[in-house]
Parts: sequence; structure tokens; C-alpha cells
Amino acid sequence: MLMRTDPFRELDRITQQLLGPATGTWSRPASLPMDTYRSGDDYFVVLDLPGVSPDAIDLSVERNVLTVKAERRPVGLPGGVEQQIAERPLGVFSRQLFLGDSLDTENIQAAYADGVLTLKIPVVDHAKPRKIAIGSAEPQHQLDG
Repeated sequence: MLMRTDPFRELDRITQQLLGPATGTWSRPASLPMDTYRSGDDYFVVLDLPGVSPDAIDLSVERNVLTVKAERRPVGLPGGVEQQIAERPLGVFSRQLFLGDSLDTENIQAAYADGVLTLKIPVVDHAKPRKIAIGSAEPQHQLDG
């Protein structure tokens, strides 16, 4: 089971409405939008990171907390070019996911293509559904007459 928490998400949303798109720093990163879904014995987390270089993405797991950090750096403009509009957010983006004990943090896989980071998180074997065989035995209870 994936658990998501971000106590500052609503505050960030209100701030963005008042002040415009947020830019993040390493001390206060902006949030990353994500989708999650389950397919069979695997959970998938999909994060949009357009314009982020793969070497600017950092993934770590500590005590069942998966942290994704990414940095979108400014594009160098040639000399004499004056930027007219800058709406794409730059800076550091971060997301933490609290992974339940039923997920295998040792075997997380990550792939990055076309600005989308996809994480595959398997369910641990002991948490997968399984059938329990029913054997036959003599009844344990009898009425004494």
C-alpha cells in the first residue's frame, strides 16, 4: 500500500494562485505531480519531469520512505538574447512516498523516458494473496451424551 502525505500541499497551491508558479530550492523544493496504479503484484508511480536531465534526478529509500528529487536547470541562452516570458518553473522538485511494509523496497526499478519517470515497486512475497489448502480431519468436538 502506498501512503501519500504532504502537509504543505494546500499551502503551496494557495501560494501559487497568489504569487504565480513556484520555484524550488534544495531547502524548500516544489512538489511533483504523480499518478499511481497497481497491476498484478506491482505498484507503479509515474511522475512528470519535462525538461529534467536524467543526471538531475535523485532517488533514495530510507526506512520505507521513497524520496524523489529532481532539478530543472535554466537553459543557457546565447549572448544578445533577451528572454521575454519565463513561465516554466525552474529549481528543485521533490516528492516523498511512505511505502507500506507490504512493498519490496529492495527491488524498486526506475525508468526515465520522454520526461516521465516511472517507478515499479513490487509487493513482497509474504504479502501476496495465496490459497490455503484445507485438509480433512476427524471432528475435534463431540457431544457427550
